[in-house]
Amino acid sequence: MSELYIGLMSGTSLDGIDAALVDFDNDSIRLVDFEFQPFSHEIKTVIQQLSKADALISLQDYGRLDTLLGYLFAEAVHSLLAKANIQAASINAIGSHGQTVYHAPDSILPFSLQMGDPNIIAEKTAIKTVADFRRRDIAAKGQGAPLVPAFHQAVFGGSNKHRCIANIGGIANITVLPASSSLVPVIGFDTGPGNTLIDQWIQRHKHCDYDLNGVWAKTGTINYEWVTALMKDAYFTAPAPKSTGKEYFSLDWIERQCAVDRYRPEDIQSSLCYLTAVSLCEAIKQYAPATEQVLICGGGIHNDYLLQLIKQNLSCQVVSTEEVGIHPDHVEAMAFAWLARQTINHLPGNLKQVTGASHAVILGGIYQGISI
Repeated sequence: MSELYIGLMSGTSLDGIDAALVDFDNDSIRLVDFEFQPFSHEIKTVIQQLSKADALISLQDYGRLDTLLGYLFAEAVHSLLAKANIQAASINAIGSHGQTVYHAPDSILPFSLQMGDPNIIAEKTAIKTVADFRRRDIAAKGQGAPLVPAFHQAVFGGSNKHRCIANIGGIANITVLPASSSLVPVIGFDTGPGNTLIDQWIQRHKHCDYDLNGVWAKTGTINYEWVTALMKDAYFTAPAPKSTGKEYFSLDWIERQCAVDRYRPEDIQSSLCYLTAVSLCEAIKQYAPATEQVLICGGGIHNDYLLQLIKQNLSCQVVSTEEVGIHPDHVEAMAFAWLARQTINHLPGNLKQVTGASHAVILGGIYQGISI
């Protein structure tokens, strides 16, 4: 029997809102339709300013953005339903990740903040909405991230190969999926920067949102000595479970490591691509040395230069998740449809060995869609 859920995702790359309509028919998982709504330059700028580690913001600005994003998420749902020609009443629930503006799981009082008021989403769509997924895991002494490995296990697990899923968004994370015959548990964690430093650097120097296909990075020369120095940062050597965000891996972080003015901007860009690649590959080699196949998803799949560097640093097969049935741009939004279904069915959504939580928990809060 058809069982429809919608997943909403806006990642740290700040490109816009992904909306996935997913059918869980007899526990199979099938994408019905997908919609992408880009952020305007103005909204992207506001989110970037709000997300800085040292940002001083007013509650008024915070409230306005939270409300505005709620409306934008609701609009993405309406566009998706219109595109799929499906009525809101047919949808069991929406899972909204929201827009992360600050992730601090290792502070004295740990927290993770996502914006996009779920009350507005539920009210404007008349669909039950599940949101605020990360904080319950943090309350259970977890990192609150990454959450997608549980979904990766559901859709990419059960293979006779040792697989590793590499999700390259603003931050990169891996999910280690042992072969079905193995008794080794699934693990996963954030490996470090994904696209965030690459994007921030080209935004500063070329006023572009991102380096399409790594074209600019290809014109530079990798400074291996500099990258080796960056890799000595405590985050890379810290044991998993661990998670991070762009409030840590920022341009300020780069500038604290060295005087970037000494280098050509294109050489820094090339080196930052290499940093993403080598930190990801070293994590796979350390935590998943038996990996036979790496499946790539997330925005990093569109950076040809980055993929080339990853393939050069791994001896196993590296392919897109599309090779096994799911487009790399759709995976995360589908994951939050799956997580919403877990919550609605009173099932846990976290993997405690991934997030470091003391136990499995039902994630998120539920906001009813129809007012009485």
